[in-house]
Amino acid sequence: MADFYDSFEPDDAAQLERLSRLIYELRENRDAILKSYDVADEIALLEGIYTGKLPEHPAYERYLGARILYDTRETVRALLAECLKEIGRK
Repeated sequence: MADFYDSFEPDDAAQLERLSRLIYELRENRDAILKSYDVADEIALLEGIYTGKLPEHPAYERYLGARILYDTRETVRALLAECLKEIGRK
């Protein structure tokens, strides 16, 4: 199978690889937080805090961390899409 990055200029390929790696790391770290509370998403984590099933602290801080990781990942995904469009115009 051909390498995905072969069709890009070296600098472009490096930038795409860095953004892709960042997306992966953000996802994995968010998943680790959620897994440690055995929940599927941030809403379930917040619900557990609200209902008293989980202690407010540090669960709320972990909720905030998971939200930040998710939001950052979405921002980086949008940046990656924009980079791909830009590279396509070269």
